[in-house]
Amino acid sequence: VRLVESGGGLVQPGGSLRLSCVASGFSVSSYPMSWHRQAPGKERELVAGISITGGRTNYADSVKGRFTISRDNAKNTVFLQMNSLTPEDTAVYYCFAFRSGPNWGQGTQVTVSS
Repeated sequence: VRLVESGGGLVQPGGSLRLSCVASGFSVSSYPMSWHRQAPGKERELVAGISITGGRTNYADSVKGRFTISRDNAKNTVFLQMNSLTPEDTAVYYCFAFRSGPNWGQGTQVTVSS
């Protein structure tokens, strides 16, 4: 099982980024998927989750209305569209799936700064 995130980078406040998480070794269509983030000196926190069917999503209060999680089962990929970014969104973002135990990607750095 492998999860590989990409799409992070440096963006100005108010900007947007789209993170991707490509899975291998299992099908994302068979498991709930989620994005988490960890800022320096802080605990890792859940940002967004999506159900197996994609019909249900949940978000941290701090990102509701700005972030959107989605999945493309044909590409075995989960996305996180992030809009109206603020410096408080600066963190390493991780993709997560629970399959025979917790599975994390290596993370992708998102830095929001002017």
